[in-house]
Amino acid sequence: MGGDWFDVIKLSGARVALVVGDVVGHGINAAATMGRLRTAVRTLADMELPPHELLTHLDDTVRRLSEEDADAPDHLPAAVGATCLYAIYDPVSRRCTMARAGHPPPAIIDPQGLVAFPDMPAGAPLGLGLGLVPFESVELELPEGTLLALYTDGLVESRDDDIDMGLDRLGAALAETGSSLEDLCSQVIETLPTQSPADDVTLLLARTRGLEPAQVASWDLPNEPAAVRTARQAAARQLNEWGLEHLVATVQLIVSELVTNAISYGGGPICLRLIQHQVLTCEVSDSNTSHPHPRQPHIIGENGRGLFLVAQLSRRWGSRSAPAGKVVWAEQDLPSKAVAM
Repeated sequence: MGGDWFDVIKLSGARVALVVGDVVGHGINAAATMGRLRTAVRTLADMELPPHELLTHLDDTVRRLSEEDADAPDHLPAAVGATCLYAIYDPVSRRCTMARAGHPPPAIIDPQGLVAFPDMPAGAPLGLGLGLVPFESVELELPEGTLLALYTDGLVESRDDDIDMGLDRLGAALAETGSSLEDLCSQVIETLPTQSPADDVTLLLARTRGLEPAQVASWDLPNEPAAVRTARQAAARQLNEWGLEHLVATVQLIVSELVTNAISYGGGPICLRLIQHQVLTCEVSDSNTSHPHPRQPHIIGENGRGLFLVAQLSRRWGSRSAPAGKVVWAEQDLPSKAVAM
């Protein structure tokens, strides 16, 4: 029993987070710490944090857990660190942003079978860096069909082989183009030494896909009240083009509220974007970095009702930081026949 874990987390805007982590040590304490960290990562992912910020918060969590374990009355061994790799893939831009905390770098295999291990800041293991060295994110553009391999050190390190030999072995096994992800996983595991590994082994494979241009529509809007009507009309035309006429009334209400909020409380240029994926996502971005917070609307008065209306009309909604401000988004379920794959 050990502390390896992996996760795949759906994010807004058709993005997905890939996570692999490894808690130091073995046994019930490592497994318990792993469970707490996996839960923490999912909670932080819901906050739409970029990879380096998520690892910073996770580092604080590990240090706090270590302090709490050290003070526990049963004197259980304290959690003494973990490594983690957190990556976010955006199928609209086909870009992957990732950061690591003392974890081995991912393997990236392009559609032609060329293997690379990106040069990215290693970062200190979680709980051991004392917060002195900041985590850093790197962003890569990945062609469609690129294979991403996230793994723990038990896959590439052993008593007899150093990590360079393990990475070469891993890269050679993953370079088999045309194989399914399941077959590739089996091929990698078959390359391991025949004796039982001294450490846990975790491998997470993902093959990238991009959204077609026809699945995404965006409009730049002026920061003025007349933009609300323009946005409503543009959204209605696009939904009709996608065959989603039944969503027009609901999405127009959401667009009205989000664009009005951006004009009233945001700043700079405003952009409306619709994404047709497994769900329909409506996004409105502006240059203000402050995130919206629902306020309890007063019985008398009109202010404070917009975000409550958005929440009631959406399957879920939220906001995330962007390089030039923020994005507020809301999702609608699609009928199965309209889901774009």
